[in-house]
Amino acid sequence: MALELVRPESMERITTPELAEAYIADQIEGLKAQIGDKKVLLALSGGVDSSVVAAMLIKAVGDQLVCVHVNHGLLRKGEPEQVIEVFRNQLKANLIYVDATDRFLDKLAGVEDPEQKRHIIGEEFIDVFAEEARKLEGVDFLAQGTIWPDILESEAGVKAHHNAGGLPEDIASRFELCEPVRILFKDEVRMVGKALGLPDNMVYRQPFPGPGLGVRCPGAITRDRLEAVRESDAILREEFAKNGLEGKVWQYFTVVPDFKSTGVTDGKRTFNWPCIIRAINTTDVMEVTVEHLEPAFIDHLVKRITTEVPGINRVLFDYTPKPPATVEYE
Repeated sequence: MALELVRPESMERITTPELAEAYIADQIEGLKAQIGDKKVLLALSGGVDSSVVAAMLIKAVGDQLVCVHVNHGLLRKGEPEQVIEVFRNQLKANLIYVDATDRFLDKLAGVEDPEQKRHIIGEEFIDVFAEEARKLEGVDFLAQGTIWPDILESEAGVKAHHNAGGLPEDIASRFELCEPVRILFKDEVRMVGKALGLPDNMVYRQPFPGPGLGVRCPGAITRDRLEAVRESDAILREEFAKNGLEGKVWQYFTVVPDFKSTGVTDGKRTFNWPCIIRAINTTDVMEVTVEHLEPAFIDHLVKRITTEVPGINRVLFDYTPKPPATVEYE
């Protein structure tokens, strides 16, 4: 059963819970018809799109869905645990968890070039996922979180990475694609996720780059600096939530660059990294404006990060819009 990658002109935008429920019911019927009694495989990152696809497939075919969650060591604090809690413990999904942290970080050791880092992360992810796929038998379908903007942005209708995720031919040729959110925009995917009962912090998860915190640890990634990014990011997200900024600012994150400066802690000289905070808003990601935070809030963030995150002795704020800057640092 081939899936036509066309958004019907008559399709009403999903703007209400009722429309989301109707879409879910329609897709579940279609998924049952497509998959039958076969098994379907999904790379579950914990992002909005793959999480919504997983929740929908669980409703449609239950334990016929096999989810693979690969922890490459570049996720935000608590994200692997949340995926396991929501999908394995709450939704009772058939979830395979692979902690490949050491494997990824060993491959990235000493690599400074941003494009080479992205290539290593992407290639290694495919290798790990392919290895897990080869262990499985009787899986005929590959589910993906392809959404409508992905299709619109591609020259040929479907981007290369949506063709079985760039998997090796011996794996990709085994599968028929299953893409239940392929005709939705991101806001519609979130609406469907809410209707499926996924938690808000998963449905409204900030945009997060595929290479994860690897692009927020410029230069050669080291475990201690990566941990400084992870911990400072966790503090930032916690404080944004406490102060009513969660959901009001499009994206906010920390970056820990690969250089050090002198400082003073408890009367002693330190030689540690700076932490850069970036908080931005946008509607199309082509142009980005900066969110100007209250001075008292900035002071509080500086105090928490410099006292709670090992290796950080100063905090900087990036007030550069796009253009001339980009969203991420790599």
